[in-house]
Amino acid sequence: MERIDDGYSATQEYPHPFIHKMKLTRAQRIRGIILGSILFPIRVTLAVLFFLIMWPIARLRLAGLSEEERSKPVEGWRRWFYHPIIWLLSRAVFFSLGFYWIKVKGRRANLKEAPVLVVAPHSSFLDMLVFCPAQLATVVSRSENTSLPVIGALLEFNQSVLVSRKDPESRKKAVAQLNERLTSDGYWPQMLMFPEGTTTNGSALIKFKPGAFLAGVPVQPVLLHYPNKLVSNTMGVTEALWHTVSQPYTNVTVEFLPVYNPSEEEKKDPNLYADNVQKLMARALGVPATDHVMEGGVPVSKVGGLSLPLESPARETLTLLHKNGLGAHEVQTALDRMIDRCRSGAQGAKVSAEELASMLGLSHQQTAVHICGLYSKDDSVDLRHIYFSVAPLTGCVDLKTLLHSAFTLFNREGGGSLSERELSDLMEALVGIPQHRIAELYAAASDENRLTEESLLRVLTAHPTFQKVTKEYLRPEEAAGTLSNGRSVNNNGSVYNNSKKSE
Repeated sequence: MERIDDGYSATQEYPHPFIHKMKLTRAQRIRGIILGSILFPIRVTLAVLFFLIMWPIARLRLAGLSEEERSKPVEGWRRWFYHPIIWLLSRAVFFSLGFYWIKVKGRRANLKEAPVLVVAPHSSFLDMLVFCPAQLATVVSRSENTSLPVIGALLEFNQSVLVSRKDPESRKKAVAQLNERLTSDGYWPQMLMFPEGTTTNGSALIKFKPGAFLAGVPVQPVLLHYPNKLVSNTMGVTEALWHTVSQPYTNVTVEFLPVYNPSEEEKKDPNLYADNVQKLMARALGVPATDHVMEGGVPVSKVGGLSLPLESPARETLTLLHKNGLGAHEVQTALDRMIDRCRSGAQGAKVSAEELASMLGLSHQQTAVHICGLYSKDDSVDLRHIYFSVAPLTGCVDLKTLLHSAFTLFNREGGGSLSERELSDLMEALVGIPQHRIAELYAAASDENRLTEESLLRVLTAHPTFQKVTKEYLRPEEAAGTLSNGRSVNNNGSVYNNSKKSE
C-alpha cells in the first residue's frame, strides 16, 4: 500500500503550526475582562473543588492491591463502583469551565473493533475533555507526572503506561508494555493517544509519532472541533484557561471516524501507517498534513530522516548581528576569526558567551548569550556550528569550499571518508541543530561504506530529497527569502517572527 496523497500541494501556504496568534478586537478585550473578572474565579474554584474530590477517590481504586495485582487491569467492583464516579466528576470539571455540551458525532468503536483511539488536533490541555466521551480510556504519560497532586492519582486510577523521556530503558519498557496491551485481545481496556505528541495551533496536523501504530492493530481516528470564534489553543495554561472561562460557554465536537484497518504493508511499517492515518484525518479536518515535529523543544521538518529547523538559528543569528550594528564586512571578519580558530585546533572550537561577544565585537553580552541559546542549551557554543550555518547565508563562501572546510574539520580519522557519526556532526553544523537519524543520507552518499567529499556534494546538490538542505539552508539570504523587515520565511513560504525557541 502506498502513502495516501494528502490533497495539498507542497507550495500551499499555512500558518506555522507551533505559533499561536490571537487577534482580539477592542470590544472582545473589554468583554473578556468583564466576563473573566466574574466567571474566572467562580469557574476555576468549582473545577478545583471537583479535582480535590476526585483525588482521594482515585487513590481508593487501587488501595490495598499488591504490585502484581496492580499490573493487571482492574476488574469487578473496583471498576463498576469507582469508574462512573470519576467519569461524572471529570465531566463536572469541564462543565464548570464552560463546556456545557460536548457534541458527539459518529460512534465510538468498541475494544474489539479498535484497541486504540487516536485524537487530533492536540491544541491544549483542555483537549483532555475527550476522555469523557471516550469513557476514560487508558493513556500514555510521562512518569514525572505521577508526582503531581491530583494528576498523579488520576494516572494511577487510569493505570496509564508511564515513560520517562530521560531514560532510554524506560522508553523501551513503555513500548513493550504498549504493544502488550494493544494486542491483548480485549484483556486491557481501550487506549487513547494524541499521536502528534505535542500541542499545535490546529492549523495543520504535524507528523504523527508511530507509538499508537507499532502494534499494527486497527485504530479509530477521533477529531476535535472547536466551533467558537475565540479559541484559546497552544498558549500557557493560565492564558488558555482565562480565554476559555471568560466566554459564556465553549462549544466542542468530538467526531469518531470509521475504524482504520491497516494493510499488511502498514502493519510492517508503523511510519507508513501513521502517515496515512495523519493524512486521512487532515482531509477530514480540511487542514494540511505536514512533516513537522517538535524535537527536543525545537520545531523541525523531517526530510529523509534529517531534522530541518523551521526557525533557522543561522538566519536569526544574522538578524541579531545586523540589529547590533554589524555590517556585512564586520560579519565576514568575525566568521574569518571563527574558522581560523577552528582550524588551528589550539584553543578548541567551544567558546563561552563572553568569548563569543568579544569575537563578534558585540557591546552587549546578552546578544551573545541569545546566539548561544539558539545552538545549545547553555551559555556556550561550538564555533563550527555558527560558522558553517551562517557563512553560506552571507554569500562569502560557495558550497564546494564550505563543504571542503567542513569535511576537513569533521573527518577526525582522516582517510578522506566520513563515518556515520562524523556525518551527523557535520550536518548538525550545517543546519544548526542535532541530527539523530542520518542513516538514509549516509546510505545515499556513501559507496562501499566510503563517504567522500565529492559524493556528499553530489547528494546535497542533486538528490531529489536532500537537495532541500542546500536550497533552503545553504544559500545566501537573498535566495533563502529573508524579508526586509527582519522576519524570515519558513520552509513552506509562511512568515514567522524571529524569536528564541522555547525550551
